[in-house]
Amino acid sequence: MKTYNFPENFWWGSAASGTQTEGRLPNDGKGENIWDYWYETNPELFFNQVGPGKTSQFLSKYEEDIQLMKKTGHNSFRTGIQWSRLFPKGTGEVNQVAVNFYNKVFDELLANDIEPFITLYHFDMPLELQKKGGWLNRETVDAYVAYAKTCFELFGDRVKKWFTHNEPIVPVEGGYLYQFHYPAEVNMKHAVQVGFHENLASAKAIAVYHGLKLDGEIGIVLNLTPSYPRDENNPEDLKASQYADAFFNRSFLDPAVKGTFPPKLIEVVKELNMVPEMEADDLDVIKNNTIDLLGINYYQPRRVKAKESAIDHTNGPMPDDYFDNYEMPGRKMNPYRGWEIYEKGIYDILINVRDNYGNIRCYISENGMGVENEERFIDAKGEVQDDYRIEFVTDHLKFVHQALEEGSNVQGYHMWTCMDNWSWLNAYKNRYGFISVDLAQDGKRTIKKSGYWFKQVSDNNGFEA
Repeated sequence: MKTYNFPENFWWGSAASGTQTEGRLPNDGKGENIWDYWYETNPELFFNQVGPGKTSQFLSKYEEDIQLMKKTGHNSFRTGIQWSRLFPKGTGEVNQVAVNFYNKVFDELLANDIEPFITLYHFDMPLELQKKGGWLNRETVDAYVAYAKTCFELFGDRVKKWFTHNEPIVPVEGGYLYQFHYPAEVNMKHAVQVGFHENLASAKAIAVYHGLKLDGEIGIVLNLTPSYPRDENNPEDLKASQYADAFFNRSFLDPAVKGTFPPKLIEVVKELNMVPEMEADDLDVIKNNTIDLLGINYYQPRRVKAKESAIDHTNGPMPDDYFDNYEMPGRKMNPYRGWEIYEKGIYDILINVRDNYGNIRCYISENGMGVENEERFIDAKGEVQDDYRIEFVTDHLKFVHQALEEGSNVQGYHMWTCMDNWSWLNAYKNRYGFISVDLAQDGKRTIKKSGYWFKQVSDNNGFEA
């Protein structure tokens, strides 16, 4: 047995999002976002046709949930403000019902010694803005900055950790390349423009936050997926991994931390004549407004090899034209999610940030294991015996600890998620939480074995394994 001790004031907790947890109540004033609309128009796309209407009912159960956070060892919790709740049309009048709700949530968290970490955008584009193009439209950048400024002014006296975006590559991939988010296009030129506007919006919001001289910090949350070549000694495999890294990691990591875009990405968009539309000072805005703090979401590695398959020209250029995915023999899998489990990836990310990104202060903002049909593991007391989740988190934390010992500036670990929540098109197919949610019993909460275990980890600021 080895003891793994973590620094004093390490952030222990979990992450969620407004759209995935809050739900709707009569007269709550929330406007429609793209998920509400997509479910209304295409409910068959959602697992078991479960939409975002009720989700985990955080809107009405937040007090109970915050008590459960205390019981599961949280000293911090990341969630988000729903843009379409605060501004029902994306712009215009503020919804006072939403202001009251978020005030109560932040006050309740702080009263229970749980620090709120707040995300401003987590895939939830207001429908009225999407009708005008969403992130394709420059006006959305201005609307987002106005929304962010309102949040800072309303809640910045209590919220000291802000994040401009959660996983901004996902609206690019899902909405404009691989069709798992609305508007489900396949159009790389649009994908490039959307990515640029998200980067610009982030930088402009950071400028506003710093300009307000508030007593806090602002960052971004990126899902960093290490791109490993099939053969490190094969120059073509190595080149393929560098392209994948530029598309899916460095496209947001470099501008957020360094204020510049990666040369390989610039090379590709120029070659394809896909340089995004921009105004004269946009690159300076991005250059001069970098983050204070980096959130890192890690779930799986990306393994790639030199392009061997035929290029599919059906929809024009795609990132996949530059590499093929590679299935490593003997890999360990989460069979429910179809993702490889590779714990060392979390260490490799932290060391990369240490060595190539100025060792910026960072934390693991998401890491977790989704499992289908968890009711199989409920014991006689009604508690989910999720030893597999304890093992998953333990094995990742060992590598976080190793990175710490080697000088990484990692400040905390948040698991995805606190209580089981709705997960976009997957709805409740896979469960991720420290706390189970029984949809058949009005969202009844029960702490899982992993939740009690995490409380011990937090209390001891470490564990033995």
